[in-house]
Order: sequence, then structure tokens, then C-alpha cells
Amino acid sequence: MRELLIKLDLPYKDESLYLTALTHASYANEHQVEKNEKLEFLGDSVIGLLMSDYLYRKDLADEGTMTKHRAQAVCEEALVKYAEKIELKDYLRLGRGEHVKGANDAMIADAFEALFGAVYLDLGFKAAKKLFNQVIVPNLKLVWGIKDYKSTLQEYIQAGDKRAISYHITKESGPSHDKEFEAAVKLDNIIILGVGRGKTKKEAEQNAAHDALKKGNYDHQATL
Repeated sequence: MRELLIKLDLPYKDESLYLTALTHASYANEHQVEKNEKLEFLGDSVIGLLMSDYLYRKDLADEGTMTKHRAQAVCEEALVKYAEKIELKDYLRLGRGEHVKGANDAMIADAFEALFGAVYLDLGFKAAKKLFNQVIVPNLKLVWGIKDYKSTLQEYIQAGDKRAISYHITKESGPSHDKEFEAAVKLDNIIILGVGRGKTKKEAEQNAAHDALKKGNYDHQATL
């Protein structure tokens, strides 16, 4: 783990934060230590703010373009691409079963977000921004082509009567270290357009949007 911190040129103070950031729930359950979910939650917001700030300063044409680029740049697939550049997968702490199977994309993306949460808590926002510029910005060209179903669905809906869509986690199943989520995307918080499942809430929401796009419900529902 220290090898990673040295590689990233992070003058860390609290090493335990970074250990936690790299700790999957399966390892935490086996060793009775803290898992990385809280740091992931914080890191998600830190990365989101840094990306919004970056896109704003790039002075893109309109809010819609910025929203689309932000969604592409912070989705699970994009986070995995950034994580690959720093070989984050090699430093994850996984339980015995997960170690045998190997870390999946959801685990890697969660740990990447948690790393930013740890940096923010340990070293502050400026250090998080430095890491963002070091690891994410040089690799944005790799993610602009990512298909973001949530943004695509939003564009279709807003092309009609400017009606609102929302995402709801409708079911959780499985042990804490290996959960599966089910999400529904609704029009005006009432009409279900699509349903999706995934190993993370984000993945489930993306699959729900994909389901709605495949069904083509948005064209009919948006004009109701």
C-alpha cells in the first residue's frame, strides 16, 4: 500500500485511511476491520465536484454538454480506466473468496472513489485536486466515447415535454460483501420506464436506463 502512496506522490499523514480505502467488505468481514464504503461515498462527491469544476473551467458550450461529459467521466467504466493507470487492483484487500475470483469492476471503481475520499480527509481538497489532475485529467480522452445510458435517456425525455425522470433502488439482495441491487427508472416519479440490476447502485441505474431505451418506452410515455 505504501508503494502506491509513494507512486502517487502523496505525503500521507494517516496511513489507516488509505488502508480502509482499499478494503473491500469481504476482507473487512473476515478481519473485523472497517470497509471502504463510507470513504467511497465521500470520494464520489469529491470526484464529482472536481469534474464539474474542470468542465466549467473548460468553458464548454452549455449545461447539457457538461452534464453529458461529467456522466461519462465519472461512471464506473471510466473510474476503472483511471484505476488501471495506477494499477489500483493490485493493492485491494479482498476476502479469501473474492481474492480467488479477483476484483471485479465495481470493487475497483469503489476503491478508486474511496482513495479520493481518503486523500480529501487526510490532506485536504488541494491534494485531491492534484491527484485528480495527475490521474484523471490526462486520461479523459479514454472515456469520452463511453456510452452513458442515463444521459441518453435524459436527453430523449427532455426533448419532449421536459418531464422528469428519477431512479429508485427497489431491492437489495445478497451478503454485505456481495450485494446485488435492483433499480427502477420512473417518469414523473410514477411510470416505470425500465428496470435494471447490478453489483452497485450506479450499475443498476445504468441498466435500468438501458432497459428503458431498449423498450422504447420513453417515446410514448414522454408525450402522455
